[in-house]
Amino acid sequence: MVHVLAAGGAVDPALSDLSDNLVLGMIVVYAVALFFFVFEAAYGRRESLRGTRLVAVGAGEGETAEGLRVSLREREPEARASRHFLGRVGMAVTTVGLLLNLAQIVTRGLAADRWPWGNMFEFVVAICLCGVAAFLFAAVRYKAHYLGAFVLIPVLLLLGVAVRWLYSESGPVVPALDSYWIAIHVSALILATGAFMVSGSATITYLVAHRTEARQALGEKVSGIAAKLPSAELLDRLAHRMIVLGFPLWTFGVIAGAVWADEAWGRYWGWDPKEVWSFITWIVYAAYLHARATAGWQGKKAAWISLAGFACLLFNFFGVNYLFSGLHSYA
Repeated sequence: MVHVLAAGGAVDPALSDLSDNLVLGMIVVYAVALFFFVFEAAYGRRESLRGTRLVAVGAGEGETAEGLRVSLREREPEARASRHFLGRVGMAVTTVGLLLNLAQIVTRGLAADRWPWGNMFEFVVAICLCGVAAFLFAAVRYKAHYLGAFVLIPVLLLLGVAVRWLYSESGPVVPALDSYWIAIHVSALILATGAFMVSGSATITYLVAHRTEARQALGEKVSGIAAKLPSAELLDRLAHRMIVLGFPLWTFGVIAGAVWADEAWGRYWGWDPKEVWSFITWIVYAAYLHARATAGWQGKKAAWISLAGFACLLFNFFGVNYLFSGLHSYA
């Protein structure tokens, strides 16, 4: 096998080319999966909790809120499961796309003999992998197939941006990233971002469902995809579960980054723009969890905090990298 030297490291051109081709392949596969999810959402049938959201099965007038939540949880599999063949095909195609996504990351890492997230292009591809993996987890664990289109749309947009504007040829990382800490710090943040991506999608879907339920309560007739969404309460709880999953990973990633900073730059914290916005993102998501746990904020109030956290996450990823200069090499 022929290898070429690239700025201090050997790169396998065959694996590098294969990795680039896999990017295009997974974009096509994700686009096909999106088609199936959209078509299923538009023409498939799905049972909904609307109309029963405030009344538990077999409940009396004095049933507690906890009782309502338990009854709702018991009925979730029936309410959330996709009832159309196209939804199941979309899940299968998405799984194929996930495998191609994983193969692309592995081959790119092997091509340069390093961890494959040393630049913005690789970081975006890895985030998309974790976002799709988190969606598949939610679809299997919580039967949340209905989020397929809401997750794959941003995934395809991110991959389009990565290919068009962020692409970098496979090669060695800069010296500052040549450390085992990249496998710890960056991996944790990528996994957390994938969970937050699904949470953000669920929150946006929740707002659509909440508005739809409000219109239906006023006697308006609602048709189309909005009428087939699950209950807003169900989406609110799913968004919360994904934040509970992602928040500890983000916390660990920030702490690991501080330890790495001390090893690389001789200080744990230096108010670098990336450090500041990572901390701000942590604060907003912590406020979301605190509000739900202590103030009992559910629904729309919590949704706006969740969206604020997701906005901070996106700004930390795109805005900080291009609007500010700092020690992080992604900038």
